[in-house]
Amino acid sequence: MNLRFVEAFYWVATLKSMSRAAEKLFITQSAMSSRIAALEEELGTLLLERRDRTLRLTVAGARFLDYAERLLALQREVKAEMGSATARALSLRLGAIESVLHSWLIEWVQHMRETQPGFELELTVETTPVLVEQVRRGTLDLAFAALPAAGDGLRSRALAPMEMVFVGHRAAHRRRRYTLADLAEHELLTFQRGSQPHVALLDLFRRAGLAPPRVHTISSISAMVQLVEGGFGIATLPRAAVRRLAERLPLKPLACDAPLTPLPVHLSWRHDPAEGVPAPLVDAVLAFAGGAVAPRASKKSIKR
Repeated sequence: MNLRFVEAFYWVATLKSMSRAAEKLFITQSAMSSRIAALEEELGTLLLERRDRTLRLTVAGARFLDYAERLLALQREVKAEMGSATARALSLRLGAIESVLHSWLIEWVQHMRETQPGFELELTVETTPVLVEQVRRGTLDLAFAALPAAGDGLRSRALAPMEMVFVGHRAAHRRRRYTLADLAEHELLTFQRGSQPHVALLDLFRRAGLAPPRVHTISSISAMVQLVEGGFGIATLPRAAVRRLAERLPLKPLACDAPLTPLPVHLSWRHDPAEGVPAPLVDAVLAFAGGAVAPRASKKSIKR
C-alpha cells in the first residue's frame, strides 16, 4: 500500500476539502484526486463521496481513517527510529499576533537556531481571525493567537495571559498615577475593532460609568508606537512588549487605578500523524513562553 495515497486520504478526510488537502501536500488537485482513486481501487471500496458539492466519508472511509492515522504514525515512528543517528532539519510554518512577536517570539526563534540544527522558519504575523483560519486550513504548523483554533483534528494549549498597560510618551506623561477619568481626556489607541483589547477597553470605561473616549483601532503595534511617539494619544499594549520597546523608544507605562484586562494567548496546531509538530517542541514552546495552564482536551479527527 502506497503511504502517499494513505496520507492524501487522511488530509482530505481531516480538512474536508480536496483543494485544501492538495495545498497542504503541495500537489495539484488532480494529483490528489488520482491518489484517492488509486487507494479506493486498491481497497476495493469507495472511501469518499460528494454530496451537494461537499466531501463526506463513507462508512468504509470512516473505518479506514483510523487505520490511516495509525499507518502514518507508524511510518513516523520508523523514520525516527531508523534515522535517530542523524539530526533532522526542522522546518516550521509559524503564525503569531503582534503582541507575541514584540514580547518574546524573537528570543524563542534565536533559541531555536541555537538548539535545532537546520532550523528553518516561515513566519506569518497576522490578526487572530486570520491565524485561526490558517491553522484550520492546514497552512500553518503552529499559531499564537488570542483565541484557540477549534475543530476536527486541532489541538490547543493556553499560555499565561499577557498583562496589558496604558502607554504614553515619556516626556508628555510625567504623573505617577492616572485615574480612568484622566485617561478619558486623551485619545486612545488599541487593537483592531472587535478584538479582545478593543472590547475590554470599552467595557472598562462603561463599568466605571464614564463616557467612552475617542478610541482609534490599529492592527499594528509599530504604527501605534509611532503615533504615541508623535504625541497622538495613549496606547494599550502588552507590558512585555513595552518593556522591550522602551529600551530604545521614549515610551512609558502609565499606572492607572483601573487595570486593563489581560490579553489571552493560545498555542494552536493541527494533529499530523505523519510529519506533525513533535510533542517535545510543543512542550518546549510552552516552557519558553512560561506559565502554561492545563491542556485542552484533544479532539478526534472525525467524529464517528
